[in-house]
Amino acid sequence: MTLIELLIAASIGVVVLGATSSMLVSAVRTQPKISERAQVASTGRWILERMTREIRNGVAVQAGSSVSTLIFTARVRRPSCGSSSTLPAGSSSIECKVTYSCSATACTRSETTPTSTGSGTPVTMFTGINSEKVFSYTPEVKDAEFVAVTLRFPNPDGGGNFTISDGATLRGGDPFGS
Repeated sequence: MTLIELLIAASIGVVVLGATSSMLVSAVRTQPKISERAQVASTGRWILERMTREIRNGVAVQAGSSVSTLIFTARVRRPSCGSSSTLPAGSSSIECKVTYSCSATACTRSETTPTSTGSGTPVTMFTGINSEKVFSYTPEVKDAEFVAVTLRFPNPDGGGNFTISDGATLRGGDPFGS
């Protein structure tokens, strides 16, 4: 191998090594954004699954529900409405009024007896959303059989929203509209 060939091979090696290092540095710098986006998606899916599971146990949407508030009667596995303890396996569930209330940054959940005029003590379910328009109803609020839930989170990359949505038919609803 001549000196010229050796110099050309070394130059190509330096260029390849530089490109590889640049790609590695770029990947290390974007990893936090990718991790944050994955965490937002994972949290959003978990919250959405919990909300839709509870809606599926719902019997009826109550007056006062809107795009930012969902009030419904549901069967819950607790000794009393608003209790934090759960019933042992085999015990009968009880009927409670469940209220989800969302602002432009967070959603809370409260639970009380079906005949209560209040909504109980609100517990923050999650924060980080950027829209209070979370719920939509089919056919409409007063006759709702299906409740859609849409969570909009700020996109960690900037522009736009990161949106996760799902929905559920209430236990008393007719999913086929017959």
